[in-house]
Amino acid sequence: MSLPGVIAAGEYAFRGDRYTYEGEMSDDMARMASIMCRSTSLGVHMESNMLGELCPDCGMTPARGWAVRGSKFTVCVMSHYFCFLDNENAQLNDTIHLLLDELKDETDEKI
Repeated sequence: MSLPGVIAAGEYAFRGDRYTYEGEMSDDMARMASIMCRSTSLGVHMESNMLGELCPDCGMTPARGWAVRGSKFTVCVMSHYFCFLDNENAQLNDTIHLLLDELKDETDEKI
């Protein structure tokens, strides 16, 4: 939450039904975000693992996270943490670097 343009950030459980968050997001939105982040992370990891089987030395595995940019907002997920960014005020690269630094010891092994 310390970066400009981060409107909400949180942590979701791998089961998808438990979460914590802070920022400009309702509890219902945070619940839906945690479910969306978990299900999308499962798909990203599956696709990354498939690519890793086809090309073991391509550097696609293990997946560390994902991001989706829309017209107004971006969702950035790493491990089991999510950030929602306002595209006008946020810097995606700064957010990803912060997440990589802060979560360098986190694993996705429960996915």
